[in-house]
Amino acid sequence: MSCIASYKKKMSAIIGCGTITGEPNAEDYCLTSPIGFRCELQVVSANRELLVTVREAVGMGNRQGESYESFRVDVEQSHRVSEVTIAYYDRMAEAYWDGTRDHDVSQNYTAFLDAIENDPPYSILDLGCGPGRDLHHFRLLGHNAVGLDGSTEFVAMARSYSGCEVLHQDFLTMILPESRFDGVFANASLFHVPSRELPRVLLELFETLRPRGVLFCSNPRGNNEEGSGDGRYSCFFDLDTWRNYVRAAGFFEVGHYYRPPGLPRHRQPWLATVWRKG
Repeated sequence: MSCIASYKKKMSAIIGCGTITGEPNAEDYCLTSPIGFRCELQVVSANRELLVTVREAVGMGNRQGESYESFRVDVEQSHRVSEVTIAYYDRMAEAYWDGTRDHDVSQNYTAFLDAIENDPPYSILDLGCGPGRDLHHFRLLGHNAVGLDGSTEFVAMARSYSGCEVLHQDFLTMILPESRFDGVFANASLFHVPSRELPRVLLELFETLRPRGVLFCSNPRGNNEEGSGDGRYSCFFDLDTWRNYVRAAGFFEVGHYYRPPGLPRHRQPWLATVWRKG
C-alpha cells in the first residue's frame, strides 16, 4: 500500500469514512469529515512516509460542531503537555534508570509472551521503552525487539544497553508500519497519553499489529483522574473506562490482573491488561 493510501485509510477510520484530497507530493492536504467539517493539514514527506503537524485531524468523529480553531488549540495543547512530560524524563533519566532497572516485571513478561500465538521469535514493539530494561530482556530471549520513546536520553540509553533498534518518537506523532509486530508491550507508558488523544494512539497500535497480535498494557489505576503532577501528565483510569477505550479501537480482552501480586487490592496500584487484535 502506498504511503498516501495508507494515510487516507488511517484518517478515514478515525473520522468515519471521511475524504482526504491532495497530491502525494504536496505539502497541504484537506480532510473533510462526513459532516462537512474541514481541516487543513500540513504534511511533509520523508522516506516515503507522511508526517503530520500538530494540526493533525485527531478524533474528528467526536468533535462535531466544534470550530477548527478550538480543535487546533486542543491538539496543540496535547503536544505541549507531551513535550513537558518528555522533558521530565530527559531530566530524570539516570535517576529513573537507577530506580527501575531491578524491578521484577516477570509477571508482565509472561502474560504478554504467553498470549502471542505466532511461532517465536516474535517481532515486538516496546512502547515507551525507557532505558531499555525490557528490550534487553526480550532480546536475550531471542525475539526481534524494537523500542520507541520520546525522550532523547532514554533512546540513547536503550540503544546502548539493549543493542536493539530504538525509534525516537513522541506517542502523539508516531509513524508505525502496518501489520509489522506480533506484540506491543506498553509497560507503564500509555497512561501519559491525554484521554482526548488516546483513541487515535490505540488505533495506530492496532494497525501496526499483525492479525491477532497482542497488546499488553500496565498502567497505574484510579478513578478516572487526569492531569499534570510532578512534571508529568498522567491518566488514572479504572478498569471499565480503560476497557471502553481499548475495545473501541478494535481489540478484545484476553485477561487482566492487578499488581504487585500477592497483596490486597488497595495495595495494588497497577492494572495490567492483555488484548488481542480483533
